[in-house]
Amino acid sequence: MSNAVEITDLRKSFGNKRAVDGLDLAVPTGTFFGLVGPNGAGKSTTLKMSTGLLRPDAGSIVVDGLDVWTDTRLVKERIGVVPEDLRLFERLTGRELLEYVALLRRLARPEARRRSEELIQALDLEEAASRLVVDYSAGMRKKVALAAAILHRPTVLFLDEPFESVDPLSVRVIRSMLEQLVAGGSTVVFSSHVMEVVERICDHVAVVHAGQVVAKGKTDELCQGRRLEDVFADAVGGTAEPVELDWLVS
Repeated sequence: MSNAVEITDLRKSFGNKRAVDGLDLAVPTGTFFGLVGPNGAGKSTTLKMSTGLLRPDAGSIVVDGLDVWTDTRLVKERIGVVPEDLRLFERLTGRELLEYVALLRRLARPEARRRSEELIQALDLEEAASRLVVDYSAGMRKKVALAAAILHRPTVLFLDEPFESVDPLSVRVIRSMLEQLVAGGSTVVFSSHVMEVVERICDHVAVVHAGQVVAKGKTDELCQGRRLEDVFADAVGGTAEPVELDWLVS
């Protein structure tokens, strides 16, 4: 299959606000695909619609060859999701949460426990594994959510700001995990405001602005020796130049 995700003429409005306005996007299979855009560009809304969390007003979304809103259950069996607004089983411990999700994903109990423990150790969650998730910090919640999303080795993994609030050492570990997942043939769709991270780890990138894709392609071809930050600024009609305010230094 050439594309893991195919989005055609996707639209979503909230009242008079058009959050997604005829967005088209193709994500090649086996890629680490980055989505960048200013606040309110429609990235998170697009990811929610692509994972069956929000119904679109119009358009089609095909993930791993299946229509998201026709074959919703089958799609959700194959994908992993870390949304922007995390909703976890907060009255479970971290270990219980991971084992429970693994069982829901139909892993045998011994394998569920093995994978859960490996992820707990890799993400430096041993000390917190026996505590309730409700007591976790923002970074710990993000890490346990990511662990839950990759337990079943999804075919397509959707991540919305996965490194937000996560410490630098854990970011390195997570990045390694995601690279292994892609090397195994899966696809990662990754939304972030941090241009340096996207430029460093994503082999494809799309710039979203005003609910549409305004630039896309292989990262090195799109940048052509420039920083992604500059490409982004040109695509959205902004400026990459710093603003000087004399009253800040007076």
